[in-house]
Amino acid sequence: MSVTTADYMFAPEAETMPRHKLADLQLRRLQQTLRCAYKNVPHYRKAFDAAGVVPDDLRTLEDLAKFPFTVKSDLRDNYPFGLFAVPRSELVRLHASSGTTGKPTVVGYTASDLDTWARLMARSLASAGARPGQTIHNAYGYGLFTGGLGAHYGAERLGCTVVPMSGGNTEKQIVLIQDFEAQILCATPSYALNIAEVAEKEGVDLKKGPLRIAVCGAEPWSEAMRKELDERLGVRAHDIYGLSEIMGPGVAVECQERDGLHGWEDHFLFEIVDPETLKPKPMGEAGELVITTLSKQALPMIRYRTRDITRLSVEPCSCGRTHVRILRVTGRNDDMLIIRGVNVYPSQVEAVLVGFPNIAPHYQLVIQREGMLDTLTVEVEAEPGLAIGQEAYDHIGRQVQHHIKSIIGVTCRVVVLSPGELPRSQGKAIRVRDLRKKAGPA
Repeated sequence: MSVTTADYMFAPEAETMPRHKLADLQLRRLQQTLRCAYKNVPHYRKAFDAAGVVPDDLRTLEDLAKFPFTVKSDLRDNYPFGLFAVPRSELVRLHASSGTTGKPTVVGYTASDLDTWARLMARSLASAGARPGQTIHNAYGYGLFTGGLGAHYGAERLGCTVVPMSGGNTEKQIVLIQDFEAQILCATPSYALNIAEVAEKEGVDLKKGPLRIAVCGAEPWSEAMRKELDERLGVRAHDIYGLSEIMGPGVAVECQERDGLHGWEDHFLFEIVDPETLKPKPMGEAGELVITTLSKQALPMIRYRTRDITRLSVEPCSCGRTHVRILRVTGRNDDMLIIRGVNVYPSQVEAVLVGFPNIAPHYQLVIQREGMLDTLTVEVEAEPGLAIGQEAYDHIGRQVQHHIKSIIGVTCRVVVLSPGELPRSQGKAIRVRDLRKKAGPA
């Protein structure tokens, strides 16, 4: 029987656990995780010894600050299996990154890990409004990327019907969304927008169908993009957060209040640190998100630096869930661009562009070096149906350029392209083209 109550929770006892009980559970699980990592992972034993700490030094949650961080290069340096805490015979699945910047990042799961992942993903989908008996159209990519299978098994665990579409073949996506009467769409925000755009070109009004919820993640996106998705798909778009190194999707999710993402503290411990000094920051202050796994068997992660910039809040949520809220990620340390002394995140540019008159919500940032200076060109598209010439395009570009300068403070060049000229995403959108490396040293 389909559940429709607004206050439905997949795991109500865990989701509403009093905060003092959450802290007690975190401490017990953290102590176990540190002991396991120190005993079974040579990298962690060496890192702990170098920092002068042992697992028994952790007596309170605050003591975690004494322990060293883990960064993505640690996974690449220990490629492929050097960070695993269990014998390879206990691994039942491997995932990996594309490895476009070097060796791929390899992650693995025991049967218990996959069970935990499915339960947390079911919890996350239910928090966003999905209910048992509903149909979920899953347009996240399947394969080595964790998004597709993570959403798939979580949806099945919740009791939903899953359409395992994966990415691409957008016209067929639209047909199946209609024919199978999906209520929930899972996709990256950029690909969800692509689905909306293609549907509009084909004269299909998805707002008239049963689609009511979009669960979007895998890339930073803005409130302006949320509004665009809500209006063009007729949904309530919810942010979902995860990293392959930590688990995959389902580490945190927005409930129906859409006021921050609940991070599941019974399985993860969240910190905010200053990205320069690496010192812990007080609750509510912005900084880099650091996550420690508390129940993962195959690949425990101790103080993993996500590079994501955000804030945490433990203010009560009206949904009744007690878990910390991760406020919207504003960007990544490693995505930040410094253009003539101004720090710029792609998501900041997106927030300026989406909803701007006569501009479609598609963009790309092109970084080049001219002489000794870095320059930024923002490529955008005119709205479909805007039958105007190059002179008018140039006028729109100057308006956008002025708006970016006044809001973000960076001087850039804006090029307005015809509708459809920018490449469309079937997964994670490529927002930045850095041509400085191709140009060589100045």
